[in-house]
Amino acid sequence: MPREDVALLFLRQATACELLDSPLYAALLRRAAEDIREGGPCATAVARYGEAALDDALPLRLLGAVHALALTGRAPALAAHYPSAGGAFDPGEPDAAWPAFREAVAREPEWITSWLSRPPQTNEVGRSNLLLTGLLHAVPAAQRPVRLFELGSSAGLNLRVEQFRYEGGGFAWGPPDSPVRLTGAWEGGAPGWLPEAAARHPALRIVERRGCDPDPIDPLGAEGALALRAYVWPDQEGRMRRLEGAIQVAAKVPATVEAAGADEFLGAVELEPGTVTVVWHSVMRQYVPAARWAAAEAELARLAAAATPEAGFAHIAFEPRAVRGKPGFWLSVRSGREPERLLALAHPHGVPARWPGDGG
Repeated sequence: MPREDVALLFLRQATACELLDSPLYAALLRRAAEDIREGGPCATAVARYGEAALDDALPLRLLGAVHALALTGRAPALAAHYPSAGGAFDPGEPDAAWPAFREAVAREPEWITSWLSRPPQTNEVGRSNLLLTGLLHAVPAAQRPVRLFELGSSAGLNLRVEQFRYEGGGFAWGPPDSPVRLTGAWEGGAPGWLPEAAARHPALRIVERRGCDPDPIDPLGAEGALALRAYVWPDQEGRMRRLEGAIQVAAKVPATVEAAGADEFLGAVELEPGTVTVVWHSVMRQYVPAARWAAAEAELARLAAAATPEAGFAHIAFEPRAVRGKPGFWLSVRSGREPERLLALAHPHGVPARWPGDGG
């Protein structure tokens, strides 16, 4: 791929980071795009790995690799600019970190190459804000046990959804002493049905937690925890705090994530009387080849057709889609054979969510 094409990938991601409130990464990506055009260390790093990595996720792969250097003490000059590593970022001087970033890329070619082969996996904990909303909508009664299955689960952190605290917009739910606090959960007020559902469900009884991922991460291992931290953007301290809290919860609440594709995983799922089986996924469909997603949808249809009042089923999704011609990240819920309902529009990281005033 020509350097100019790679540089454009980095510039597109810079715009996305700016829109998603990461001025540090927006600045670094713009400088990296210049470096690629000029044949600097960033261009060398990309060329060394080869064309297999030249996709839309390439800029995030490189950023994750360099962030890991800062987090492990291998790039102390850069760490001084990364809040996640104990440093400080000055929005008035957004380019201040660039010399240290460029130097780290040039100094650690083998490290960078190995990280470029990894898929960026943030396991964004904020998206539990939408999962919890979907669960409160889909589960008919607090005493009904829930079996939770997640597609594209990464480290499985969101499989511990009921262990987190949610607050905002007149809505509060979850353990007040949870190490994960999702404040500002709703912008402009939660939908009227949600506080009522929360009152009916003071707790959720999740009796099974299983997920699948082509490349699962162990959040309790040193390597897995580093990967999760490295893919959080270093100037977004709230996200990092949520991640650290979720790792603490994972140490106490077991969940299983197996190496499998969504269709293969769903093929082994059956409904059980006396429970509600919930299949959930968030911002992962674009990573699944069309044929395999079609097979996964066939499995979802099989489960929906098998649902009964005694053996319930719900499909909860938080994915990018266009509604009435407008793109956004939407929460949808389909309970059994009922039609799909759109329940919320949200920030890609899950917080805040917004009630669109229809559906639900």
